[in-house]
Amino acid sequence: MKRCLILILSMVMLSSLFSSAIAQEDTSLTDILDKGKLILGLDASFPPMGYVDADTGEIVGFDIDLAREVCKRLGVELVTQPIDWAAKEMELDAHHIDCIWNGMTITPERLENMQISLPYLRNDQVLVVRTADGYASLADLAGKKLGIQAGSSANDALDAAEAFKASLGEVVPFDENMTALMDLNQGGLDTVLVDVIVANYYMAVNDYPFTVLDESLAPEEYGIGFRKGDLALSEKVNALLLEMQADGTLAKISEDWFGTDITIISEAK
Repeated sequence: MKRCLILILSMVMLSSLFSSAIAQEDTSLTDILDKGKLILGLDASFPPMGYVDADTGEIVGFDIDLAREVCKRLGVELVTQPIDWAAKEMELDAHHIDCIWNGMTITPERLENMQISLPYLRNDQVLVVRTADGYASLADLAGKKLGIQAGSSANDALDAAEAFKASLGEVVPFDENMTALMDLNQGGLDTVLVDVIVANYYMAVNDYPFTVLDESLAPEEYGIGFRKGDLALSEKVNALLLEMQADGTLAKISEDWFGTDITIISEAK
């Protein structure tokens, strides 16, 4: 009887382990291939990475062109899905989107919560001010009002710069960087903490008298976020990005948007 009980318990344990292995099987890549589309979540007001073109009403951007080429090589359709950036992880975990691909900074917290691709662009969190105000350093902004996008990595950079944050008069959260920059132009803010890629692009296409301070708060790298455990899909996207780097496609897309190849995917091999 004792041997029989041990045998039954062993069979139950093996069955549980087998069921667990099936439950944990990574079907992330085959799921995308089977449904024939990849749903990309983004803040659709984040030029030049991903934003709504004012003339056509279509979502365009560097990340969009990059993702479209990846989807072409996968043989699937790219679907762009605007989301609340502050709720991006919830959208991903709820399977409303398949990835977050929109100038997303790689952070330790995001590495814990998501499967993240190889880094493909460098970035810095910088302070944009009105040129006429004459601010030249972080010290000049003591007691001033700073705008920041809610849920962005700029918040992490600001929290890490404890002395600078404590010196500010007020920190105002915004849903979008573009709204914060427009408020800065109108005099409602003294400075905006934002990605340098966004700041430079915004100043290039708008006739706003802005200056980016030389001091930055944090160097960063952009990556693509997938659900935790979606290793097959993230590895395939990594492989395609490396392939695009090798055949010159990545450089061409970067040159179209930035005038030069600023990608770093080859350095991450």
